[in-house]
Amino acid sequence: MNWYELHNINTVDSPALLVYPERMRDNILAVKASVKDVQRLRPHVKTSKITEAAVLMIEEGIHKFKCATIAEAEMLGLAGAKDVLLAYQPVGPKVERLLELTEQYPDTKYSCLVDNAASAVAIAAQFVAAQKVLPVYLDLNVGMNRTGIVPGAAALALYQELAHLPGVSPVGLHAYDGHLHDVDVAVRKEKCDAAYVPVQALAQAITDSGLPAPRIVAGGSPTFPIHAGREGVECSPGTFIFWDWGYQQHLPDQQYDYAAVLVTRVISVIDGERLCLDLGHKSVAAENPQPRVVFLNAPEASPVSQSEEHLVVKVADTMQYPVGTVFYGVPYHICPTVALYERVGVVENNTCIAQWKVVARDRKIMI
Repeated sequence: MNWYELHNINTVDSPALLVYPERMRDNILAVKASVKDVQRLRPHVKTSKITEAAVLMIEEGIHKFKCATIAEAEMLGLAGAKDVLLAYQPVGPKVERLLELTEQYPDTKYSCLVDNAASAVAIAAQFVAAQKVLPVYLDLNVGMNRTGIVPGAAALALYQELAHLPGVSPVGLHAYDGHLHDVDVAVRKEKCDAAYVPVQALAQAITDSGLPAPRIVAGGSPTFPIHAGREGVECSPGTFIFWDWGYQQHLPDQQYDYAAVLVTRVISVIDGERLCLDLGHKSVAAENPQPRVVFLNAPEASPVSQSEEHLVVKVADTMQYPVGTVFYGVPYHICPTVALYERVGVVENNTCIAQWKVVARDRKIMI
């Protein structure tokens, strides 16, 4: 059998998402091998949102993590992570929820991002009232133009202001360059290096001003190999644990195993060339143009149209795919695909043996 096929496929309803722990572990080992010191890894868990996936990384000596939501941060507390950066600037009720996390999970060191004084003051006020101090990272805009302050004089002034603000303690800089994803590795590196220059200059200016040298958390999956070559920088890849078709095509310098596969079935034969599958918008990330999924056991199947619960594909001869035929597919973008599933099937030795809850798919776990 192919690695992704199931002996007990008749027990798995579709659409479904399957995960393969042994391949996940291989990917974890591969990402560890990419850095000299495992302490420089701070993987982003937005891809999996699964406690058991975090535990697999912890078992391999990875103890620092990044996340995007309070639920993901709580999931990491439940998993026993030692160091969790909420790579988001909390506003409104999120500040109180983050405070509750620090109280509920005292063995996990939580931190967050800030990019302006008003937000920092609001966060600090709640932590002062609770007689706590929250470590914070200055969020830098290095070209993503989404959040962050541009590294320079204003960023230095803000960092210095944070150092004198009771309730928070600036510990580092966060620079996400997710806008850099050129297929040509040399071009990607050139752009990444250029974006990093002002970050390094700001870190030096902070040190020159008499403050402790800031930690630097930089990059995502596309620029991970580049930042991995910088001494002391913490790197934050995330997709590696499952990988997907998009990165497989566009990041030729990174080789990870597919470790998450979609299961779908033929539910109707339209004519001699077209089939309808039960894989709609609600079952695979739909933010990208087609193809949003590539089928491992039917690579010739090309999407024609898609709606909420249906995917129409074109094949050479529908006689080869009667109603009930199982297709196994890899999504173009795995991260938002995982978020569409409440549970995933766990596969060992070509058998689905259990289910893992995608616990941080919800916006709230307990806090």
